Amino acid sequence: MSEPFEFDGRVAVITGAASGFGRAFAQQAAALGMKLVLADVDQGLLDETVNALREGGTQVIGVRTDVRDAAQVDALAKAALDTYGKVHLLFNNAGVGTGGFVWESSAKDWDWVFGVNVMGVANGVRSFTPAMLTQGERAHIVNTASVAGLLSPPAMGVYNASKHAVVSLTETLYHDLKNVTDKVSCSLLCPAFVSTGIANAGRSRPDDLRNDAPPTRSQQAADLQLQRAVRSGKLTPGDVAKATFDAVREGRFYILTHPQILPSVKLRHEDIETLRNPTDPLSLKPEVRQAPQ
Repeated sequence: MSEPFEFDGRVAVITGAASGFGRAFAQQAAALGMKLVLADVDQGLLDETVNALREGGTQVIGVRTDVRDAAQVDALAKAALDTYGKVHLLFNNAGVGTGGFVWESSAKDWDWVFGVNVMGVANGVRSFTPAMLTQGERAHIVNTASVAGLLSPPAMGVYNASKHAVVSLTETLYHDLKNVTDKVSCSLLCPAFVSTGIANAGRSRPDDLRNDAPPTRSQQAADLQLQRAVRSGKLTPGDVAKATFDAVREGRFYILTHPQILPSVKLRHEDIETLRNPTDPLSLKPEVRQAPQ
């Protein structure tokens, strides 16, 4: 894939498209002349996003989709193909998170976070890749993970585990695609803290997966820490979208929007290579730990 990826006139599908990175991806894709299929679990925000893009002249449809549900993602793929005939760029972007000590995370926490963050990506890959392989044109998949997929910060166990799964899934997808095609490839997006709606992801949590018990002290502290870290993010979703599209254009796999995280990644790898006990990744960035009281 030596030639740059072309966007104009091609079709992009984006999950989690009604806010945060997803909306920024949609805006960037529209600016590059792409046709869009936007998916989100929040119908109201999805409609707002679709209408705003249509007013700007973009060809776009919206399909309410809960990415945890394989049948709904299959329906999303069918809607995209029925509408435009092909899919050239897929963003498996929908994501949620919870915090707190691992042993205090409920079964519902695990079900919700893994359902969206892991099965959402898996469903997207399963539903769209076969069509991408058979259409005979350049295509690309971007899976949104996180630096939490490269590190294991404390009090983020469920989220960390889900994002580590996305990293492994996407690296494997890269190798699998290389074994069968030179037309379809993928990228792994690992952003750090950016001002998005991830800190308020609980608004879309299904009622049957909400916890009956009030949050523990560790969960409350983790939430405050996340809110503070997100507010302190220097990059915008638009910055991340531009960096992501640049990487797709150039065929780069790893998309690390915050290179200052690399010393922590290197430290983790050194722990593994030297069989040293794990180092707290926040030890290199102590100000992140200081959540407001």
